[in-house]
Amino acid sequence: QVQLVESGGGLVQPGGSLNLSCAASGTIFRFNTMGWYRQAPGKQRELVAIITTAGATYYWDSVKGRFTISRDNAKNTVSLEMNSLKREDTAVYYCNSVLHWSSSGSYKAGDYWGQGTQVTVSS
Repeated sequence: QVQLVESGGGLVQPGGSLNLSCAASGTIFRFNTMGWYRQAPGKQRELVAIITTAGATYYWDSVKGRFTISRDNAKNTVSLEMNSLKREDTAVYYCNSVLHWSSSGSYKAGDYWGQGTQVTVSS
């Protein structure tokens, strides 16, 4: 069964931190680069961080130096530690496999999406 379940979102003040977690079914997780995506109201979904099966990571400029992606291959989970949060980080966050990506931000994700987790940064 294909499954992606994100959790850990919430309301946080600017400058605060959150830790997101995603539980993925083995068919999605085991052999794939995984990524965290986000979609703000009125905007397209964007890829913000990826991690390969070997643990190599890549971050897009909007989150570089503030977010850290990690994965636990034994538990089929991928996490996103978010620090120094800004109002512009407000979005629904999703995890999914990353079938193709480029530094310009273009990507091809897996076919199945979870429900996402809402992150709201506001004072």
